[in-house]
Amino acid sequence: MHVGGIISRSKASILASAAVFAKFCLFSKSLRCVQAPVLVSPIPPTINTTFPATLGFGRAYHDGRPRGPLWRGKKLIGKEALFVIQGLKRFKDDGEKIDKFIKTHVVRLLKMDMVAVLTELERQEEVSLAVKMFRVIQKQDWYRPDVFLYKDLIVALARRKKMDDVMELWEDMRKEDLFPDSQTYTEVIRGFLQYGSPADAMNVYEDMKKSPELPDQLPFRILLKGLLPHPLLRNKVKQDFEEIFPDQRVYDPPEEIFGLR
Repeated sequence: MHVGGIISRSKASILASAAVFAKFCLFSKSLRCVQAPVLVSPIPPTINTTFPATLGFGRAYHDGRPRGPLWRGKKLIGKEALFVIQGLKRFKDDGEKIDKFIKTHVVRLLKMDMVAVLTELERQEEVSLAVKMFRVIQKQDWYRPDVFLYKDLIVALARRKKMDDVMELWEDMRKEDLFPDSQTYTEVIRGFLQYGSPADAMNVYEDMKKSPELPDQLPFRILLKGLLPHPLLRNKVKQDFEEIFPDQRVYDPPEEIFGLR
């Protein structure tokens, strides 16, 4: 009996609480009944909570910041550019299909989309496709010689040791009377040395000395290090270095490294 009395009192208490809650909901018509209270955190002052009037509801819109790996510079790659990148990669081993794809889709891109495709292909190290894209850009009416377009592509090719393509682009760049910067000279010289072609590295070096703005020490030092097996060529570069940078010193290894003993 004692237990039954406790249960009866508990039921009565629950029913009374429910009745009070129902009366409160009826009294407050502007409030929505919920099963549990919701804690609302204050909105930080730095967050922009304004939404376009056309939305009509509180859904955050895209603010233009990067949302994925294809972010380059300050512009998200558009859908058409992404479609072209995927198509080029899909047909890269089929010369006939990729040429048809370029004629039907690539040439229709806007200027900024073409540049975005080129930049993204370089980032993904699809250097052969990047060269194709660059050739398409060169044929556009809006194209103007740009050393930075050449630079990024040449550096990407040199790092992949595609030195034949590097030299072809290098000659085109010089025909357009463009001179690269120190980083470009460094990467190309290093690429030829690793490619086992010190003569081509020296040709780039001679071209570098004709540049209106002489590069910094790095390409000289890369060449001095790479020419250790070729002491005659190295001595020529060393003399130039000492004349251009009289306050700097060049480390000379023991003579046996040169193969003189």
